[in-house]
Amino acid sequence: MERSELLLLLDELLELEPGTMKGSDSLDSFDGWNSLAAVAVLAMADEKFGLSLEPRKMAACQSVNDLLGLFGDRISPEIRG
Repeated sequence: MERSELLLLLDELLELEPGTMKGSDSLDSFDGWNSLAAVAVLAMADEKFGLSLEPRKMAACQSVNDLLGLFGDRISPEIRG
């Protein structure tokens, strides 16, 4: 899955307009980012990626980029031509 697709999934989880989340954004800047959203991300990571994210690592994330980093090589960067 590409990075932009994961960002769209996160927008959907937080009930944001598609394209709202950007990598450098602080997670705390989103009204919908709370413990329920974090649980939803954990469930989505397991369901869509077969990935068990560590709650402690996720709690330490400050930015969207930090959160995306937890997905490691499960997401691919966009290649722009």
